[in-house]
Amino acid sequence: MAQPDTKKIFFENLSGAGKAIAVLTSGGDAQGMNAAVRAVVRMGLYVGAKVYFIREGYQGMVDGGENIKEATWESVSSMLQVGGTVIGSARCKEFRTHEGRLKAALNLVKLGITNLCVIGGDGSLTGANLFREEWSGLLTELVEQGSIEPQSVQTYSALHIVGMVGSIDNDFCGTDMTIGTDSALHRIIEVVDAIMTTAQSHQRTFVLEVMGRHCGYLALVSALACGADWVLIPEMPPEDGWEEKMCEKLSATRSRGTRLNIIIVAEGAIDRHGKAITSSYVKDLVVKCLGFDTRVTILGHVQRGGTPSAFDRILASRMGVEAVLALLETTANTPACVVSLCGNQSVRLPLMECVQMTQEVQKAMDEKRFEEAVKLRGRSFENNLKTYKLLAHRKPESELPHSNFNVAVLNVGAPAAGMNAAVRSAVRVGITEGHKMFAVSDGFEGFYKGQIKEIKWADVGGWTGQGGSLLGTKRTLPAKHVGKIAEQMRLHNINALLVIGGFEALESLLQLYEARATYEEFCIPMCMLPATISNNVPGTDLSIGADTALNAIVETCDRIKQSASGTKRRVFIIETMGGYCGYLATVAGLAAGADAAYIYEEPFDIRDLQANVEHLTEKMKTSIQRGLVLRNENCNENYTTDFIYQLYTEEGKGVFDCRKNVLGHMQQGGAPSPFDRNFGTKISAKAMQWVTKKLRETFRQGRVFANTEDTCCLLGMRRRALIFQPVLQLKEDTDFIHRIPKEQWWLKLRPLMKILAKYKTSYDVSDSGQLEHVVHNRPKDTDASVAM
Repeated sequence: MAQPDTKKIFFENLSGAGKAIAVLTSGGDAQGMNAAVRAVVRMGLYVGAKVYFIREGYQGMVDGGENIKEATWESVSSMLQVGGTVIGSARCKEFRTHEGRLKAALNLVKLGITNLCVIGGDGSLTGANLFREEWSGLLTELVEQGSIEPQSVQTYSALHIVGMVGSIDNDFCGTDMTIGTDSALHRIIEVVDAIMTTAQSHQRTFVLEVMGRHCGYLALVSALACGADWVLIPEMPPEDGWEEKMCEKLSATRSRGTRLNIIIVAEGAIDRHGKAITSSYVKDLVVKCLGFDTRVTILGHVQRGGTPSAFDRILASRMGVEAVLALLETTANTPACVVSLCGNQSVRLPLMECVQMTQEVQKAMDEKRFEEAVKLRGRSFENNLKTYKLLAHRKPESELPHSNFNVAVLNVGAPAAGMNAAVRSAVRVGITEGHKMFAVSDGFEGFYKGQIKEIKWADVGGWTGQGGSLLGTKRTLPAKHVGKIAEQMRLHNINALLVIGGFEALESLLQLYEARATYEEFCIPMCMLPATISNNVPGTDLSIGADTALNAIVETCDRIKQSASGTKRRVFIIETMGGYCGYLATVAGLAAGADAAYIYEEPFDIRDLQANVEHLTEKMKTSIQRGLVLRNENCNENYTTDFIYQLYTEEGKGVFDCRKNVLGHMQQGGAPSPFDRNFGTKISAKAMQWVTKKLRETFRQGRVFANTEDTCCLLGMRRRALIFQPVLQLKEDTDFIHRIPKEQWWLKLRPLMKILAKYKTSYDVSDSGQLEHVVHNRPKDTDASVAM
């Protein structure tokens, strides 16, 4: 159980009384902007500030009047699941002029607004910074005109700006993920998955054009997530003669029995000479050179639309709260900042440093310094590109190193979406490193029965988008069968082991580590990748499969809530999976706008249940029509889903009625989300490179012998970095009875969920962002946004 930290600093000291905060969305819209607006409004009201909407972006600020309206708690209800931005966005030419900014300053001063939260791209944020720099001069001008009183210059002496980046292109430097990017990837991958089925039927080649005029992020990550044959992006134009190479690659893929080809083109793709590469040019090229039946699909504004993903809702909610905290802490000398996430950590970065870095990328591209442009995009972008090249382009046998090592891959525990992407990545990286790869069917049960066979490059084609576990997975632990497993390892000369799975995988590796004392066959490098929807494995903040499960829960919650629209007031009690781990219930609760989420890690009693019912009854009487309560399946053996349903039904009589849903195994199924595909792909590639390194280090006198702690590791994401941790060291961090880590980072999100549901609670700000600098904002060996 997570123990409270005595050094916590709570934001009760940060009062917003007497402050006025305005929130606006500007530039292009992005899914998740509404979640950010909702979080800013509710957190602002919570700390006692007045909060205003500015409708239609900077145009509304210039026009004033009805465009700047005070926000209430209820005015942001039911907007979490809505795409786009409900307060409107517009590009405003007038704000670019001095006269336009003068009008905007007057409209803000009239309402006493000196705190601005701007959600937009680099253009919108640059405009906000210019406005801040000119502020005192604009006020002086307004006094001279007689538009405001002289004392207003003193009262409203400084304008404070905090930015959040809302852009589907993920083209802003300094931030791992911009609001809207993950949702746009969802739209693209949905289309690609649908197209693949029809392409397969007719043996077609499809050329998909995705957004990204100046940034190839969407094209690159969607290519990685669907295993595309070729990708064209503006940051790294192909070498001269690429047309011939691409056609050779497509032809070779077909000759191995593949029935389709996918080529992804960013709308801003260019060649080395700056000439545009269009989707129609690529199509004509394939038809002319290969004669393949080829079609073009331009996704266009589909990518901007639709419901925001769970990731975007959580990102935007966390950033909205962080933006309000940043505004409360700001002084006249604090530079305008951007709030963002680096890994799982909130960061604040000077706005203009981020803008300058973003402009440097474009300058490098204009000057044809493409390698530098890729580096400036950040570590995550660079790693995406390296991983894509590693997995998509097979080297000829003659160019591959020959290591003579045999590496086995297996899945253990319950299936999790993204496992197959991890296996594909491991197999292909292993082959590229010169190893012979073996697939073990049905986990350790298949291992001791000898269900082991060599797996080749082509065998894992098309695996990234498949849900479940194609290798087969069982919960069987190896302890009872170590002798037989050792015999199979001897028989197949297995030199290293990659285990992909949940809590059972961790227990398995601990058992194999113990077995090293008896069987030398287990004195080999062993690595585990966490893959479980419950996200209950110690040593990692995220597990493969958890994001897909979250999206399944959130989508279902949206539908369930919608089913009550237009009817009388209703509360839904929803049971989620997770064993004793409350991750799914908590984070889905934050993403779906739940009123309460009951979990094992935060004990509750009948008084808490009563308080929740009364709180919900009060809200139902005054404002909301629908309530949502989540319950983790093992949160309490006595307060079951039925008990909570009956309690709410009885106590809510005359105010609301109740319905209950047990979501069950639908949380485990479905195609993996883009996040899980890429997380699985990238950590698996990193794990195989670690395996290669350890094999070389431990190969002596003609054999591999590895018996130290650091040769039996779990690869996990901790805060900002990907870290290999010896499984033996993780024993101390684990509650084996309840199968959860003793400390869990996401428990810090619970007060956030409660605040946004109108509860009075303490919010720990000890982990909130401190102002950093763009260049130094990451440790050396990190890929903080490893998943994306």
